[in-house]
Amino acid sequence: MQDYNNFLEEILIPTDELQSRITELAKQINEDYQGKNLHMICILRGGMLFLADLMRQVDLPHTIDFMAVSSYGSGARQSTGQVRIALDLKEDIHERDVLLVEDIVDSGYTIASVLEMLATRHPRSLKVCTLLDKAERREVEVPIDYRGFTIPNKFVFGYGLDLDEYYHNLSFIGTVNPDKYQPPE
Repeated sequence: MQDYNNFLEEILIPTDELQSRITELAKQINEDYQGKNLHMICILRGGMLFLADLMRQVDLPHTIDFMAVSSYGSGARQSTGQVRIALDLKEDIHERDVLLVEDIVDSGYTIASVLEMLATRHPRSLKVCTLLDKAERREVEVPIDYRGFTIPNKFVFGYGLDLDEYYHNLSFIGTVNPDKYQPPE
């Protein structure tokens, strides 16, 4: 496997900035969900590190659950809005205050489909918390209630976001130099 330093274009968001912003998001969530039945749903796999760091700072009683969702299209990393649920929720969300925790909102197709599906389960409230918002790539308008960072239209990896299934474990978010990246064989 190629060392990420060989194709890392830049560290877009360093570790300390990530953690500082997550602390700010948690503070706002603590205020907004005071006295409510908070249920955090993480979209796997990319959102797992974000959820872990966020939920440790949400000091309200809350529950968590997970979904694995994939969207697919005609080419690599393209979405047509066709969403497949690979892992559905274990818990009923009826009359609960649901916060959907996502790593990145890009085109908007996947999160829009998940929101539409979850709304049919009649939660009391349904909001979105994303670490990264690639707003200039948006093709479908989606509500984002809590936003970590708005980022440029570059391919990012690290801190839960993979690059060909690797580099989830990095503590920062970096951008890929496509001229230097060699996909694994």
